[in-house]
Amino acid sequence: MRKSGPPKGLISYLVLELLNQKPRYGYEILKEIREISGGHWEPSYGSVYPILYKFEEKGWTERIEREDEPDRKYFELTDAGYEELEEKREESGTKAREFADVILGFYHVYVAFATDERFEVTSPDGEWQFDETFSSWIVEQIIRHHERDFGEFERIPDTPEEFYERMGLER
Repeated sequence: MRKSGPPKGLISYLVLELLNQKPRYGYEILKEIREISGGHWEPSYGSVYPILYKFEEKGWTERIEREDEPDRKYFELTDAGYEELEEKREESGTKAREFADVILGFYHVYVAFATDERFEVTSPDGEWQFDETFSSWIVEQIIRHHERDFGEFERIPDTPEEFYERMGLER
């Protein structure tokens, strides 16, 4: 079970991967992460810039000057940064469960707002609603993204317990 927010180390990993492509400055990294998330999430300046400065302190990045943009602070990976990226790739490969917990956890809260009598959430007209129609649209978008990225969506009839057992996972 996740305690809060995105999986620990996610932003650091994304920053390293983006710097692996080319030298970048902080705002560019923020916008690129927003694009990767389909426009649904953008980390704050207060999370990306400290990561860049920490990477610089640890010797994983260095600032570079660009004559065409002298006021921007560009960062590029060092050899040590490439080594750290390899470690972060391995570490990030263990985070799929945390991603699933975040996605499913927030969806469960969304549905609870729509269906659980303990909550009396009212949404103004013309705004997103906590209801079956909007829930269906969210699920439809996930299916469309799945089909775009992986091919035809096939439902899995397993209960959570059956899925965990079939996949050899611990609960």
